[in-house]
Amino acid sequence: MTISAHLRSLSPAAASHGALAACVAIVLTLAALFAPTVEAATARELYADALARERTLRAPTRPQPPSLDELRALVRRYQEVVRQYPRSGYSDNALWQASGLALAAFQHYGNTRDRRDSERLLDMLRSEYPSSSLVARVDERVERLATLAHARLRPTAISAIERTRLDAGVRVTIQLDAEVSYRHERLENPDRVFFDLQGTEAAPELLDATFSFSDDVVRKIRLGRHPNHITRVVLDLDNVEDYSVFSLYNPYRLVIDAVRGPDAPTPEPLTARGGEPAAPAANAAGNFSLSRQLGLGVSRIVIDPGHGGRDPGARGSGMSEATLVLDIALRLKALLASQPSTNVLLTRENDRFIPLEERTAIANRHRADLFLSIHANASTNRMARGIETYFLNFATNPDAEALAARENASSGRTMARLQDLVQTIALNNKLDESREFAEMVQGALDQKLRPVNPQLRDLGVKQAPFVVLIRADMPSVLAEVSFLSNRGEALLLKQDDYRQRIAQALFEAVLRYQRTLKNIQVASQP
Repeated sequence: MTISAHLRSLSPAAASHGALAACVAIVLTLAALFAPTVEAATARELYADALARERTLRAPTRPQPPSLDELRALVRRYQEVVRQYPRSGYSDNALWQASGLALAAFQHYGNTRDRRDSERLLDMLRSEYPSSSLVARVDERVERLATLAHARLRPTAISAIERTRLDAGVRVTIQLDAEVSYRHERLENPDRVFFDLQGTEAAPELLDATFSFSDDVVRKIRLGRHPNHITRVVLDLDNVEDYSVFSLYNPYRLVIDAVRGPDAPTPEPLTARGGEPAAPAANAAGNFSLSRQLGLGVSRIVIDPGHGGRDPGARGSGMSEATLVLDIALRLKALLASQPSTNVLLTRENDRFIPLEERTAIANRHRADLFLSIHANASTNRMARGIETYFLNFATNPDAEALAARENASSGRTMARLQDLVQTIALNNKLDESREFAEMVQGALDQKLRPVNPQLRDLGVKQAPFVVLIRADMPSVLAEVSFLSNRGEALLLKQDDYRQRIAQALFEAVLRYQRTLKNIQVASQP
């Protein structure tokens, strides 16, 4: 019987009462049918809003990382999705994102509350949403939290100290592996300022070190050890009117600016010989990248000899790629060290294994301006020969894909990192300058090697997702200097003269790239 027929069979009073009941039942039925759709839409809006806020908060263009309050507020926003709409398809994602933010808060600020929050959110994800695809990644994040907690038990490393002359005085930069608490005070007789850095330990090369200078108002930098993992850094001053202190992030640095007093002698000018600093030139495309618009220059360069240790790389004619590129890197270092405007570091100076991710981490810790990874090529086609230079981006041809797969083979990363790596490559903000430097490296190699290798093939500048380049904070390229798998080029690579030519070509490419940017001199460094 239909609802209307049923109502007609009732008495007027009953019909009236029954009609009301039937209408209520229909409304409740429709509400039940459409409730999930409404809920899902609302949950989607809440989740999308939280996700947008997170992207803004953690954008690489922010000058400072999110504050602890900002991170915790966003964790609560994600939890609100779960509290209001536990049945929606967005709740498991919200828990995952919230646990990641709590992890970031613990990593940066070291409060155990945030570690507990992250673990609690992961437990909720595992127990309440067991069918979620994210459950498979919970153990990895729990291990990450445990690793961070263990690391927090160790002192924070003071990894580098730099002294830079400024127009108004001298800047001292103390670089640490994480943010720390500190206190500072200025004392007289003699004039000095000290910084007590809590929970820290100096790197071996800085332990109890003293660095002396005679050319400006900061005359000495001294490091000493105090109980309870307190490192004291003392700056001996001469004619300093005042000083200021501020922090920089990614990596964390404590920056002290000492201002010259009126009686301080005038130091030698900071500009390069020949007068005022030269303005940067446009790049090869005729444009001014953001680096050029900001007037940035290059002084500190990190050279990365590929492979090493248990990873010998390609082999050919009795040589290993690791040994060959180390020899070239040492030659290049000697050439660059002769330049007063250049400071050079190597990721390794002997035959030892360094993970791919650690190589760019070394460059980042030393605040390098340029990163150059040197490799020798190999192919199953024994006739393949030539030179090619890569910058970071997605591969555009099968050869680049195969080469990236070979060079990345020693990476310890798992599929869980895929999305993170893809995002990092897509957001590569050094692409223009990396491409510019790669073109100069490729051109210099071709010009220098062709006279002794007439059959040399210029394979061009290419792009590929090399892990060794992914985390670099500076323009970075990977140069494949010849094919070890080609007998003719392998025999050339055995010759000292050919290796020296490669080093000379790379040296000239670095100088040329430096000259297209702002003309600067290297900062003094203990």
